[in-house]
Amino acid sequence: MTLSLKTGSRLVVATHNPGKAVEIAALLDARYETVAAATLGLPEPEETEATFMGNAVLKARAAADAAHLPAIADDSGLSVAALNGAPGVLSARWAGEPRDFDEAMARVHRELDARGAAADAMAWFTCALAVAWPEGPVLAVEGQVAGRLVFPGLGTRGFGYDPIFRPDGHAHTFGEMDPELKHAVSHRARAFAKLKAVLF
Repeated sequence: MTLSLKTGSRLVVATHNPGKAVEIAALLDARYETVAAATLGLPEPEETEATFMGNAVLKARAAADAAHLPAIADDSGLSVAALNGAPGVLSARWAGEPRDFDEAMARVHRELDARGAAADAMAWFTCALAVAWPEGPVLAVEGQVAGRLVFPGLGTRGFGYDPIFRPDGHAHTFGEMDPELKHAVSHRARAFAKLKAVLF
């Protein structure tokens, strides 16, 4: 089977996060008719893998098989050097249920303060992307972007931990950046560049 998707194909975005669904659709350059897993009423699988790549594959596989359509899934998160890579794959769980990323960012700050490492803490975002075909193969790639954490957070754009993350080489946090600029330099953009090289 050729690992490609015909322009105009229907593609499930395997997420229940509205912000992430919009960002993924934008990064796909409107090549596909995207529909979010939440819109289709698909259940969220439990993320049981220990890596971003493992969770992305798990989510894409579950959505593709349930919807009988190709599906794309993202698993991404923030890793902080001084916290030994935490929150990492637990990034969303640090936000609790329902998701409260203000609390998640406050927790990162508290954890760093306890270690005396909150000032200019080194961190990186990772994004793993997986595309699965129903009962078929899975294609997976990963991208990262390094930066520093700033407290308090700045900006109201983006989602998740974006307000506290300033990527290296830039003067603004992801929360302050114009979405087009963020889409050009983010971890998700780097993963998508790898994915597009195969799919397009």
